[in-house]
Amino acid sequence: MAESANRSVLVVDDEPTARTMLRLILIRAGFEVLEAQDGPEALAEVQRQVPDAMILDIMMPGIDGFEVCRILRDEERTVKLPIIMLSARADAESVNRGLQLGATKYLTKPVMPDELTRHVREVLQIEN
Repeated sequence: MAESANRSVLVVDDEPTARTMLRLILIRAGFEVLEAQDGPEALAEVQRQVPDAMILDIMMPGIDGFEVCRILRDEERTVKLPIIMLSARADAESVNRGLQLGATKYLTKPVMPDELTRHVREVLQIEN
């Protein structure tokens, strides 16, 4: 758990309940959690401080998660940022699109807490 300390994860989801659940899971696992409620807020947060990893919802008003991922992959500072897409969209087309746009992983909701923390640790290369 000590290796998780001081690692920041930006949680991007337009649903406050989902953000709260993800925040609690990640804090319990020892991560510092930043939050954004939509695409523009996520991009602004990343401009202020690039997190160590991002959990990104897809279906959001305005700029969706696909577009946020594409924008981040086009910027030098965030080209290698680990991005875990987390969506209720489980269809093959959405999964493939997310991965083609540069998502590090694509997980579907609902996700079990231990599964989520395992994937975050994997993308950050933290031993369990």
